[in-house]
Amino acid sequence: MSKPLMSKATAVWLVDNTTLTFKQVADFCGMHELEVQGIADGDVAVGVKGFDPVASNQLEAKEIEKAEADPLYKLRLKFNAAAVGEEKRRGPRYTPLSKRQDRPAAIYWLVKFHPELADAQIARLVGTTKPTIATIRDRTHWNIGNITPIDPVALGLCRQTELDAEVQKAAKKKAAEGGLMTEDERRTLVSTETSLAMGQEPRISGMDRLT
Repeated sequence: MSKPLMSKATAVWLVDNTTLTFKQVADFCGMHELEVQGIADGDVAVGVKGFDPVASNQLEAKEIEKAEADPLYKLRLKFNAAAVGEEKRRGPRYTPLSKRQDRPAAIYWLVKFHPELADAQIARLVGTTKPTIATIRDRTHWNIGNITPIDPVALGLCRQTELDAEVQKAAKKKAAEGGLMTEDERRTLVSTETSLAMGQEPRISGMDRLT
């Protein structure tokens, strides 16, 4: 079974807000039962803010009710394209027309929070071109003043697993090359899970969207 986004933060929320058994929470979040017990005891995930799976449209409230009434019931994750893996593609990513207008915001987010990613990696993640990435990197894009950085996973342009894989690949490459992160990169680089835990970023509004 696929795990929910931000599984540990989701487990924290379920422990704090439901009467589910440790095993039910562990099975749903892809964790060990003892790890969930550690969350309840305050030994695990200290400081992690709970992530509501119902509000994030990953779990039906009635599923929790069923599980609370039956300790043997297993929670069922709602389908979420951003949380599941996929087969490797051949050729460039196809981005639906309805999503293309969000690409500048996604590129801006990746450039800002994951500066270690190469242009080719960003292009693979959101289905864009290197020239477009370059205009956002050097802030020469025609609409740069109206673009707000938004997580590409939240926009549905890529999956969580894809973003994590590209970030890990970039980190390994930098380590192999003996590169050290600059102070600016340390301040701006955040994990995918942390970024999703942030408050909802405002979306682009009041502007002609790109096609």
